[in-house]
Amino acid sequence: MKLNEKLFKALANKTRLEILHWLKDPEKTITVPTCLPIREEIKNYGGVCVGDLVNQSGLAQSTISSYLNMLEEVELVISERHGKWTYYRRNEQAVQELGDLIKEEL
Repeated sequence: MKLNEKLFKALANKTRLEILHWLKDPEKTITVPTCLPIREEIKNYGGVCVGDLVNQSGLAQSTISSYLNMLEEVELVISERHGKWTYYRRNEQAVQELGDLIKEEL
């Protein structure tokens, strides 16, 4: 991972930061799951469905999807498609690399 404008633009939005926080420990931070219980989503599909993040944020599905696309573009989240649903999880390696990069470069 390298420092770039897109990365910091992705981190410059409160809701995108909240998404990263919610995905850090979704069983504790996502309070109103919509698809399945969070534990089952993670076990069966490797992440959290977009609907859960939409409900948690109170924003439109299109807004959350665009935020997730931006986070995925800078490799901070990973998506997995299962049928018509897409499930998201944090890319822990990229988050760790970001922390290391900030320590070294800034």
